[in-house]
Amino acid sequence: MAESLVVTPTYNERENVEAIAHAALGALESADYLFVDDNSPDGTGELLDRMASADPRIHVLHRPGKQGLGRAYVAGFLWALERDYRYIFEMDADFSHNPADLPRLRKLADEADLVLGSRFVGGIRITNWPLSRLMLSVCAAAYVRIVTGMPFADPTGGFKCYRREVIEEIDVPTLRSNGYSFQIETLHRAWIRGFRVLETPIIFEDRRSGVSKMNRSIVSEAMFLVGRLWVRSGLRRRPRGVHPRSIAARAAQ
Repeated sequence: MAESLVVTPTYNERENVEAIAHAALGALESADYLFVDDNSPDGTGELLDRMASADPRIHVLHRPGKQGLGRAYVAGFLWALERDYRYIFEMDADFSHNPADLPRLRKLADEADLVLGSRFVGGIRITNWPLSRLMLSVCAAAYVRIVTGMPFADPTGGFKCYRREVIEEIDVPTLRSNGYSFQIETLHRAWIRGFRVLETPIIFEDRRSGVSKMNRSIVSEAMFLVGRLWVRSGLRRRPRGVHPRSIAARAAQ
C-alpha cells in the first residue's frame, strides 16, 4: 500500500486524465491515484477504467451523475480513510496544479497537518487568467480573511496535502459545501480545530484543455458559506488551541 493518495474529481476530462496520472505518479513514487468520476458523458470514466486495469496505482470511483466538486472530494476522502493512506492530496485534472510540486507538498507535511499550495502567498503566481477572474479570486480571498479571521493568502486554493489525522477529525460526512467553497470549508474546519496549516507558493496555470467549471452559482455559494462558517464557529476568529492530534502537539510531548 502506498503512503499517499492523490484525489482528483473528474467531469469531462478525457483529454487530461492520462497525462495528469502519468505526471503525478512519476513525480511522487510513494503515491496512488484516485479519480472520482461523475459519469462524464465524454467517456472519461471508461478511459479511467482502462487506465486502472493497466496500472495498479490508479483507482476509479464512479458516481451516477454530476453531483459537484465537494461531494466528489467527500467520496474520495472517505475512500482514502477506508484504506491505510497517511497523506491525502487534492489536485485538479487540468494541469492548473503542477504535478512536479507534489513531492514538495509531501515533504512539508512532515512539519504541518495541512499544506496549502498558494497562488498568492508572497505575490501573485497565476498565468493565463483574464483580469476579471484574477480580481474575483483576490477579492474572494480578502473577504474570507476579513470575515473568518483565517490568515491565509489563498483560502480558496484547491491544491492541498492533508495528513490523515486532519481528514479523520474534520467530520467529512457533514461537509455541506459543494463548489469551490468546499476548499474554504475544509480549510476552516482544520484551522479552527487547531491543526497546523502551512501555506507554500505554487505557480497556477489556467487549464490546458477542457472547460472551466466556474459559474455564478458557485461564487454565490462561497459568499454565503463564509458567513455561515463564522456563525457556526461561535463568531471565533482564531483557533481553539492546538489540536491534540496535531503534529505540533505530538512534537511537544
